[in-house]
Amino acid sequence: MNKIILSTLMLVTFLTAASDTEKKDFLKKFHFKGDLRLRYESKEATYFDKTEKNTYHNRYRLRLSSHVDIIDNLQFEVAMRSGYANPTSGNQTFKDDEALFGYFWNSLRFNALAIDYKFDNSMFKVGRAAYMIYRPIKSQLIWDNDIGLNGINYQYKDDENILTVGLNQTSYAEASVSKNDVNLFLAQYVRTIRLSNAKLNLGTGLYYYDGIKGNTSLYTSNKGSSMGNTMVDGLFTNDYHIVEGFGELKFKNVLGKPFAVAAGVAYNTAASHKNFGYDLAFKLGSAKKVGDWQVKYSYTDLQADSVVGAHSDSDNFGGGTDARGHAIRTKYKFGKNMYLAGTWFFNVRNASKDAKVANTDYQRMQLDAIIKF
Repeated sequence: MNKIILSTLMLVTFLTAASDTEKKDFLKKFHFKGDLRLRYESKEATYFDKTEKNTYHNRYRLRLSSHVDIIDNLQFEVAMRSGYANPTSGNQTFKDDEALFGYFWNSLRFNALAIDYKFDNSMFKVGRAAYMIYRPIKSQLIWDNDIGLNGINYQYKDDENILTVGLNQTSYAEASVSKNDVNLFLAQYVRTIRLSNAKLNLGTGLYYYDGIKGNTSLYTSNKGSSMGNTMVDGLFTNDYHIVEGFGELKFKNVLGKPFAVAAGVAYNTAASHKNFGYDLAFKLGSAKKVGDWQVKYSYTDLQADSVVGAHSDSDNFGGGTDARGHAIRTKYKFGKNMYLAGTWFFNVRNASKDAKVANTDYQRMQLDAIIKF
């Protein structure tokens, strides 16, 4: 705390003493952004015997981030978000029995502390930061939106090619509960082919986990849970060496709106069965200007050991694998930095996911108000 106060005082002293030109030049080195999302959410599960488990929440997510220019091409990246270090979610449920100020700030955790070095068409990212993996129409078949990685990652990107490689650990200092460390090697290549009225992206990837087989649950947010993956006596029975393939076709104008359609597959070569997953999706519109709207539909089927359940979409199926179903996502921009959004999930969770004798019907609704700053 004393270091933080001293650093703040030094910054204030510098800004007070510096000329107006020096102040402006110094402040230009800082690039801030953030967003606040308020959400009403319902989760309704109907089991084979007609019993139900329904929950309803009022929630928020706060994200704050900054890039600081150190020298040319070199930046320090720092970011915080709410959610008590949950690796796949910044959501925090409002509490009736605690003052808002108390847990609003207490729930914030650092989710990015990294150095970014850019040159030509390349970037190195060292430290903890969001992944640079390309996802067709932002598919969460393998990777949840909020996942970050700890390690060193490199990406080359031009008009026709994206190449990404990295060596990482997936642990979070405050959230990791696995008995052994988990290492991850990743490699992905995306080729862009420009057509007369569209753009085609074809991609393939390899996500090679080392240290999951025989390990315990990975994070506090899913402690004691398999997240759909196969476990025996609390230990994972498989490793996860996931091969990815996808195609994405993007049109600038269909019915006066941008339109995209995509298909992706995931295959875990380290498991002998229940090791395949796929995702089919389309998106119409883009909420970029005030008054714009967009809608996305996807159908996802993830067998139990196709991907790592703790890292895939945390909303669909209630999180994890061993389920299938539909998702409809909408967004409308009603102000300069303000949005309304709605998401509906209609899923079937396999009996093994809920430790039942038959499948579970699962429905989830999310209504959001978002402001960006």
